[in-house]
Amino acid sequence: MDLTSPAITAVKTYIQDHWGKLTRSHTDLVAAAYDEKVAHEQNGTWPVYISGQEDIEQVTETLKQSVPKADLEQITIQPLPLEADQCTSHGLLYLPGDYVVPGGRFNELYGWDAYFIMVGLMHDQRYTLAKSMVDQLLYQVKHYGTVLNANRTYYLNRSQPPLLSRMVLRWFDHAQDLDWLKQILPELESYYYYWMVPPHLNQSTGLSHYFAAGEGPAPEVLYSERDDQGRTHFDRIKDFYRTHEVTDYDVSWYYDPDTDQLNELFYRGDRSMRESGLDPTNRFGPFSIDVVHYAPVCLNVLLYQMEKDLAHIYQQLGHADMVDRWCDKAAYRKTLINRYLWDEESGFYLDYNFRESCRRPYDYATTFYPLWAGLASPHQAQRLVENLPKLEAPGGLRTSNFVSGNQWDAPFGWAPLQYFGIKGLLHYGHKPEALRLAEKFVTLLVNDFDRCGVLLEKYDVDRCSGDLTGQIKFGYSTNEVGFGWTNGVFLELIGILEQERGK
Repeated sequence: MDLTSPAITAVKTYIQDHWGKLTRSHTDLVAAAYDEKVAHEQNGTWPVYISGQEDIEQVTETLKQSVPKADLEQITIQPLPLEADQCTSHGLLYLPGDYVVPGGRFNELYGWDAYFIMVGLMHDQRYTLAKSMVDQLLYQVKHYGTVLNANRTYYLNRSQPPLLSRMVLRWFDHAQDLDWLKQILPELESYYYYWMVPPHLNQSTGLSHYFAAGEGPAPEVLYSERDDQGRTHFDRIKDFYRTHEVTDYDVSWYYDPDTDQLNELFYRGDRSMRESGLDPTNRFGPFSIDVVHYAPVCLNVLLYQMEKDLAHIYQQLGHADMVDRWCDKAAYRKTLINRYLWDEESGFYLDYNFRESCRRPYDYATTFYPLWAGLASPHQAQRLVENLPKLEAPGGLRTSNFVSGNQWDAPFGWAPLQYFGIKGLLHYGHKPEALRLAEKFVTLLVNDFDRCGVLLEKYDVDRCSGDLTGQIKFGYSTNEVGFGWTNGVFLELIGILEQERGK
């Protein structure tokens, strides 16, 4: 692969140009407030909610200084209710600084997308915007209680895979600002403990799991994820339950065939599956509704990394006693991960069903997260490399080996999972395998860019194409243009290929 080819240069130029199109700020607040995922009254205003910790009059005055007068007439600024379910009309949650959205229907700041976007911004030397991305997530923790799935009111009850500490250290490594690092530490620790108390903590294993709050169907799903017949995602799931035998879990926990209704635990599972960021997949059984009963590999590895990151931060700040405390937390989690999630027989890290006291034998690309975090032993890493052919495809890593009609299963591949897999393999010295995967995914992106002129959210890594017409049966069936994390991972992989070839 010629890394200086015009084809690769064209993709880089597209990314550089597109950061501006994906950036949201006060000057284009109406563009940020726009949301195609929920109903909106024609010619009505878009709500923008201000945290109760803010002085709403002062924030309003600030916005008046930067938002064009004509745009102000299209939005309604109002205080955020004390409880999320008191929002009668869903809207944008105010953030004080600029941020980058993924693209397409995702016109807000997403929790884990933000990390990969920031990686790309750092590569393109958009340092001010990269720092602002971190600051907006820290603001969310302080004012909204956690890093949100995204800054909309219907996301107030759930987070996303925790990568905030990685973003903090990515910026610190660049800026070396100890005062800033000390200042943001309370928010970072607060976010860690969000995952470390019930309902996110499973006390029987000591591991954490996804468990979102809120009741009933997720509003953005109910309105926007419809098929050509007008059926919602939930309608299609009920049809599946009526016509398929499910042995992965007891369907009666989630669905009543007599009334043909999904129950409250189903909707809790659905929201929790969305908190995982992998929405949807059959990784935890059909549609991952049973995720509430699993300690997942991905979340617990990310929390292990967060514990190591907090130890590193305290080391930078000169607090040796706290360094030891966080190192002990990481060591204990590593023990639990090896006890519950490592499966020696298969050579995979597998998600653990703590209700049934067993691992789920479902090969999934999150098995490479422990390599990325440096958690695996050399033996475990070698076993994973031996298993690589089970998930490797012509265009990179598949999510899984199972075609379920869900977008986070085969034959699809996603930029974040390529990132974790490739970085993990490099971490353990498996350079040929890592560079092979990087070249495969970069080649897919370059060739598909030549086909359609854009970067997309996800790809069929078997056919090496972003044209997914007719392949996605559940959730939303579109392939969104933009696309934030694809942009960031492309630049990271190009950087890896350039660096490794230069050695």
